[in-house]
This record gives sequence, structure tokens and C-alpha cells, in this order.
Amino acid sequence: MRLHLLALLKKEPAHGYELKQALEQTFGQAYPSPNIGQIYVTLNRLEKDGLVRSVDVEQSNRPNKKVYYLTAKGSEVLEEWIDSPTEGPRVRDEFFMKLVLAPMTGIADRMQLINRQRRHYLKLMRDLNRLAATTDPENKVARLLIEGAMLHLQADLDWLERCQEDLT
Repeated sequence: MRLHLLALLKKEPAHGYELKQALEQTFGQAYPSPNIGQIYVTLNRLEKDGLVRSVDVEQSNRPNKKVYYLTAKGSEVLEEWIDSPTEGPRVRDEFFMKLVLAPMTGIADRMQLINRQRRHYLKLMRDLNRLAATTDPENKVARLLIEGAMLHLQADLDWLERCQEDLT
């Protein structure tokens, strides 16, 4: 969440609730609603690290609010994050480790594991389909996020088929 908040603050200074709303508006239901407490904890850490600074803004009839600004150091960190490639496929896949090692334990056989994982992926796919059906068609960011998750799940389902063919 650190870098997401820095990106939002690059656009404009904001207080915690505005950042929460910006995340929700940008990503819609496709992105789990951030916990406001976690946002403020993260902002405090970012401030301690010198990536943001805050200014108390007086409000009439309300407590003061802290407005956060991106610092030059925060902007550098953000640029490094955006310019660096994102990790690709994972070689140390936890499910695959279970699949290879489980027969040695006698706890489960490979087909049990494959079928359980397949059911899990299919449930996730159904959940994403429901989410896609209720997502605002105008929110292209949310729709692309959901579509990306669905494509990854489909690839995982295809890979499970391959594991079943080659290992059982």
C-alpha cells in the first residue's frame, strides 16, 4: 500500500480518508476496500521514512486534519517503483511444492490436491464473474483488474490440467 499512497499523493496532497476514497473510486469493487487504520499507519511510516510530510489543517467545528504531501525523496522512490519491472511467474509455487512433496508424506495424493485446488480456482472464477457483473462498465480500471485476475486463474487451471497429465 505504501507505493499506492505515494502515487496518489504525487497527483495531489490529501488526508487519509481522501486517499481511501481515491483507492476505492479508482479500483472499484475489484480491489479490497483499504482499512482506514492501515492507511494512517502506513502514512505515519512514510512520514518517518521521509517520503511524505504532513501539515495540520484547522477545521471549524471539527478536529484538525493532517494533509500529506509527497516529498522529493518520496517522488524518487515512486519513480524507481514505476520504472522497475514487476516480478513475473513464480518458480517456487507453493501449490506445486505441495503437489510434489505430499505423496512422500502420505497425507494426500496428487489427484486429491489437484482436485481441491481446481475447485478452489473455479470458486474464485465464479466470484470474479459475479464481481464483473456488478462492476460499473465505465470503470475500465476495475474491469481490467478483474479481467487480469480471471486470465491468471484460467492459466492456473490450464496448468493444473498439465500437472494432472504429467504427474498422475
